[in-house]
Amino acid sequence: MSAIDVQTLHPFDLPPKDAIQMQRWLAERVVTTGRFKKKLKLVAGVDCSPSPGGVLHASIVVCEPPDWDVLEEVHASATPRMPYIPGLLSFRELPIVLEAMRRLKTRPDVILVDGQGLAHPRRMGLATHLGLHIDVPTIGVGKSRLCGTHGEPGPESGEWTPLMDKGRRIGLVVRTRDEVKPVYVSVGNNVGLLPAARVVLATCTRFRLPNPIRHADRMSRALARMA
Repeated sequence: MSAIDVQTLHPFDLPPKDAIQMQRWLAERVVTTGRFKKKLKLVAGVDCSPSPGGVLHASIVVCEPPDWDVLEEVHASATPRMPYIPGLLSFRELPIVLEAMRRLKTRPDVILVDGQGLAHPRRMGLATHLGLHIDVPTIGVGKSRLCGTHGEPGPESGEWTPLMDKGRRIGLVVRTRDEVKPVYVSVGNNVGLLPAARVVLATCTRFRLPNPIRHADRMSRALARMA
């Protein structure tokens, strides 16, 4: 039995027009507040990689601070039900991520997703979409900007600038290491933006990306190469 309560809120093989309407409906249900009252004990990372044959591999890795050693890793692989459509990536990836999530025996305090949360044109990136289907807070950590505008954060680790879209702050552009390219942090679900940024910074020790996401990325890429 999974350590996480995983729900299925809707079908995923929807026509694009219906999927867009579903995104707008789901976006109204996102909780953008919350903080961690206790020191985090377990943090998970999520990433997906496609194989040349079209199979998508979703990996989830649970890590423990301060060294971010891997405690558990699970994965799921399948051919996506939906082709790649800009703005609807989560409908392609989420069913496979949820299948991997059902295999987790360890319950993390928070889940970091390689991708966007609210920093999405309809506020429904993979981290947000995932967060509505599970009972664990989620945070989006994007390597590049999907939407919005921003200035340049300062050069030192921990400096940030807001990511704005249509007059709303949808994320933070955070420098996780001195003089390296920043990442785009946004709320997934059930967490505030500043607490989310603090989690991301705490999990970046030597590299630009959080250690749990790096482990998940390595695992999903290895699965894609072997497929």
